[in-house]
Amino acid sequence: MHPIFKMSALAGACALCSAMAQSAPTEIVITGNPLGREQATAPISAMGRTDLLERGQSSLGETLNGLPGVSSTYFGPNASRPIIRGLDGDRIRVLSNSASSVDVSALSYDHAVPLDVLSTERIEVLRGSAALQYGGSAVGGVVNVIDNRIPREALPGVSGKAQLQAGTGNDERSVAGLVEAGNERWAVHVDGFDRRTGDVRVPVSLACEKTGETRYARSICNSASQSQGGALGASTFWDDGYLGASVNSYQSDYGTVAEDRVTIGMKTTRYALEGQVRHLPGVWDSVKARVSHTDYRHTEFDNGKPGTVFASQGQDLRVEARHRALAGWQGVLGAQVESGRFSAVGDEAFAPFSRTRSQGLFVHEELPTAWGQVNAGARWESVRVQSLGNPDLSRFEVGSRDFTPFSVAAGAAFNLSPAWRLTGNAALTERAPKDYELFANGPHLATHAWELGNSGLGLEKSKSLDLDLDWKAGPHRMTVTAFASQFANYIGLMGTAQTQGGLPEQMYQGVPASFRGLELNGRQRLWQGTSTLDLDWRADSVRAVNDLTGEPLPRIAPLRLGSTLAYAQGPWSAKLGADWHAAQNRVPTGSVATGAYTLVNASVSYRQKQGATVLHWFVRLDNLTDQLAYSATSILTSTAFGKSPLPGRSLKLGVQASF
Repeated sequence: MHPIFKMSALAGACALCSAMAQSAPTEIVITGNPLGREQATAPISAMGRTDLLERGQSSLGETLNGLPGVSSTYFGPNASRPIIRGLDGDRIRVLSNSASSVDVSALSYDHAVPLDVLSTERIEVLRGSAALQYGGSAVGGVVNVIDNRIPREALPGVSGKAQLQAGTGNDERSVAGLVEAGNERWAVHVDGFDRRTGDVRVPVSLACEKTGETRYARSICNSASQSQGGALGASTFWDDGYLGASVNSYQSDYGTVAEDRVTIGMKTTRYALEGQVRHLPGVWDSVKARVSHTDYRHTEFDNGKPGTVFASQGQDLRVEARHRALAGWQGVLGAQVESGRFSAVGDEAFAPFSRTRSQGLFVHEELPTAWGQVNAGARWESVRVQSLGNPDLSRFEVGSRDFTPFSVAAGAAFNLSPAWRLTGNAALTERAPKDYELFANGPHLATHAWELGNSGLGLEKSKSLDLDLDWKAGPHRMTVTAFASQFANYIGLMGTAQTQGGLPEQMYQGVPASFRGLELNGRQRLWQGTSTLDLDWRADSVRAVNDLTGEPLPRIAPLRLGSTLAYAQGPWSAKLGADWHAAQNRVPTGSVATGAYTLVNASVSYRQKQGATVLHWFVRLDNLTDQLAYSATSILTSTAFGKSPLPGRSLKLGVQASF
């Protein structure tokens, strides 16, 4: 839960694990940027299909963990959201194809994001002025999960993919596939996946009372999972546009690891309609619209008996109009309307039934110049958050709050020479408090606290600055990023020195807070002939302080240093890397410090062509030395230390066939 800034002009090169560093060197079309630029003044990280195939994990947070400035909440292997430069929860906007992803993963650390990389084509992490178009909740950044379930371009004939993989560290068995068919006027997409895992092996013996008696095993108790999903989508095309629709479903049953007998059964269904009209007459070049509806529901089971039920329904309507160049400026104007309803029924309902509605207007403009590029963006919102109480519990406050957050950002990129590029960004951001921050009142076992909302909270306001220096010469590259931000009203859970229901009481309060950090990554070509040998290196650090007390903010990643040797020859590639995490002793009162550790990883891949089919074989060995380690950014480190260390040694093998 902390702040971040907008800082690197290209953040996709660094990684906690060895294979990440390959994703940044090439210029990419940024889907999250409404203008689809190949270069941006704001920080962008991206993971393509190859990265996801070789480095993908079962949760979104662990998949992105190790990108520059990105860590994860790590509530065991099944529930993990990304943390970007210290910010997590509702300060990170998770999108599905640039539209809202409706779930309750930001409400509690043990709630998973209903997305699986087996069905994903690409993931982008977007910050800066382009991120403002997605609302004040994107103060920390946008994570855009992209698939092709609504085809946006004509598909010639039939194509598809099939993937199989297995792992020893958690007995994983996964299968996924997709088929697409079409011509110049229509296209159809079908995909599906199934992932099954057992308890995750770790380097230490842990107690487990899942069966009613205490047993010890070298695995994380209650960390098994089973998830499956699929989608059907179709589009029709004409000369200047397209119209498409899709429906997808995701189901997951997984253990929560903090409690040996508690599991979560989740199901979500999403319907989407999207279209675009291009080459319009006059000042407007194109108009794009998308609308979606999501039904989310999960039940928490205690020893197989159903308990608290969480449900969320949401709608999202978004319209973007791109104009032709006006005095050199190119840009997008847009409007967005969102509505959502939330309910929690059961003994552990710590937030009331609620309804949230928001309307927003946004603009994003870019000006190419002879020396580089300038961009600017702004967003105005009207937000109403309403508590409806709970028909079974009288402790919740009933009422509503209205907010009108306004955010602006600007940046510039300077081409100092053909090899050097300097980028700077500044932003003033306002975020409306969420329903649980205003009206929570109940026991929350994931945080081991009785959480109290604060209906008097105002807007969370922040100022941010960042500078980024990029160098590239042939295969060699380097990026250095520095960032700083200041929050006037950073909203977080603060202890009250009281207890309720046998739990320490914590209340959402706004405090002044500051963040600053540094990120570095690069690649050095060591050898080039019939084969290549590269050295990828990376480092990042962030400091976050509660300026009211002078104490560090909790769950901040320590200094991280890493390097990877990457070898490639024809269809073969191999990597060997290590990532060192410093001890995190800068923790607030009541939090647990974590020791330093090093994770060593290796991988080998081979591409094989069999007629019209291309086979991509890969094998990956994680935590080669079976190092015992605990995550400094996991709340479990403070509330249930020892229950969920990072996974031990694991060998994963897989193959993907494309045709």
